Amino acid sequence: MTPDEKQAYAELLEWQKQMQQPPSMLNRLARRVQARLNALLPERVHKAITATIKQMVRAVLFGSTYISPQPLVGMPLPARETSVRTRIRYYRNTAAAEGAVTGAAGFFLGLADFPLLLGIKLKLLFDIAALYGYDVKHYPERLYILHIFQLTFSSQHTRNEVYRRLADWENYCNTLPTDVNAFDWRTFQQEYRDYIDLAKLAQLLPIIGAAVGAVANYRLLVQLGETAMNCYRMRHFAKESSEVVPHVS
Repeated sequence: MTPDEKQAYAELLEWQKQMQQPPSMLNRLARRVQARLNALLPERVHKAITATIKQMVRAVLFGSTYISPQPLVGMPLPARETSVRTRIRYYRNTAAAEGAVTGAAGFFLGLADFPLLLGIKLKLLFDIAALYGYDVKHYPERLYILHIFQLTFSSQHTRNEVYRRLADWENYCNTLPTDVNAFDWRTFQQEYRDYIDLAKLAQLLPIIGAAVGAVANYRLLVQLGETAMNCYRMRHFAKESSEVVPHVS
């Protein structure tokens, strides 16, 4: 390994430890707080958010929303990750600006931030997948993207389960149903909504909405980018390990 690859591998190992931690008391407390915060929003708002997430997930599964970038081939990991970090910075800044504008505009335009931010996040994941050399036109790769998304924006309990699937993806993807409608989008959208509500609820409030929107969106995109990088690092190093020819004495 090169020094850069060794650094990436060390970061991956540390991240894997975090993904496998059991739910803490703070995690359980956060879920109870989340339930109370959800009660503050009108039911029509919950339904609108749920419907938006459902349609976005279906669009990704059927591949009808995004122009799929061409997978990058023949490039070493450090060069790929330089490009990935550049894309993360671009989408991070875009999301922060979008959050500031919609947060400053008040309650109703603040609601528009949910579908806009979701679209930015998914487009980032499509770009990252291509930069790591994966063709997102393929159904399993689109499901991999959704699993990365779910891993990032879920409770620790769900995160443990999703991580196990991703860590054994080459075997797990062989068990995937051929029907894209079989994806459990209900759990996906509920976990995502509950996760971001805690960070984004204050964006709907006057005066402070702009600042909250910018900071929350910035951090959420950074978190998503970091998770995606480590998920694709897992596949990269697993593939390298499987390609090593055993020494014959």
